[in-house]
Amino acid sequence: MTINWRRVIIVVSIIVLPIVMLAASYGAGLRLNLTPSYPLGLWRIVSLDRPIATGDLVFICPPETAVFVLGLERGYVRRGLCPGWLSPLIKTVVALPGQHIEINVVVMIDGQELLQSDVRTVDAEGRALPTHPGGRVPAGHLFLHSRFAGSYDSRYFGPIPASGVLGLAHPVLTVAP
Repeated sequence: MTINWRRVIIVVSIIVLPIVMLAASYGAGLRLNLTPSYPLGLWRIVSLDRPIATGDLVFICPPETAVFVLGLERGYVRRGLCPGWLSPLIKTVVALPGQHIEINVVVMIDGQELLQSDVRTVDAEGRALPTHPGGRVPAGHLFLHSRFAGSYDSRYFGPIPASGVLGLAHPVLTVAP
């Protein structure tokens, strides 16, 4: 029996090349968004060379907390390469440390209603959806939001550590929902 080395090289290339390309794109800060919170497609993480500001669209690793374990179990967040094998989130920063958050029927930040922030009491499957009680955003934390009605954001999990910010989120090749 002789080995057809040409076939072996072709098969190995077909298997290895996508893995190498995926690793290279990951190292270059490229990420694939498959969630409806923001447009589907290819995004790039851009280093932040200034302090985080409200309105910034960021990639952020969620902390390993009970609320994110619940989110993972229910499918609100996905598996990824952040601590706890969670996927980074793409969210808009809507409040910074010291700002006051009220969460009721909508989210209020320092007395101003956050647009498109209706608070749901149940998820799409009818399960109770715990909401964050509100209060001041602690030092070193961010309050995050997505205008997508079904978004799992700080309305439900509260402020999260700014230390998890990977960088700004910039669309590369996306498709609007």
